[in-house]
Amino acid sequence: MAPKLILHEIVPSPPVRAVKMLAKALDLELELKPVDLFTKEQYKPEYLKLNPTHTVPTLDDNGQIIWDSHAILIYLMDKYAKNDSMYPKDLVKRAIVNQFLFSDASIFDKFIGIMRPIIFGSVREINDWQKKVL
Repeated sequence: MAPKLILHEIVPSPPVRAVKMLAKALDLELELKPVDLFTKEQYKPEYLKLNPTHTVPTLDDNGQIIWDSHAILIYLMDKYAKNDSMYPKDLVKRAIVNQFLFSDASIFDKFIGIMRPIIFGSVREINDWQKKVL
């Protein structure tokens, strides 16, 4: 029986796309459930029950809830990969993969801190300091 994997997503999200690409590489079918950030759906009680950090993506694997794209990617590899070619068991090789896997965390935080006021607020320009940070 194929696993029932539900992915709570927003389409333009790079972390969501990473999960979708891995699912495709692992030949896993995802049921996609859009989360509307503009109506603040991520703060509704039913979503907060799934993910108290109110972020996307969030994965529901037959009732096992995993949030944060990095955790989801590792979980899917450990549970569903047929071998360890993409996520090696060898510690040194895995550390190299993890370097790339987690490198976005510090970069993305800076980016989203600058972009959030533009997307959700009234800011329309990036200042010189922000350009240097990016």
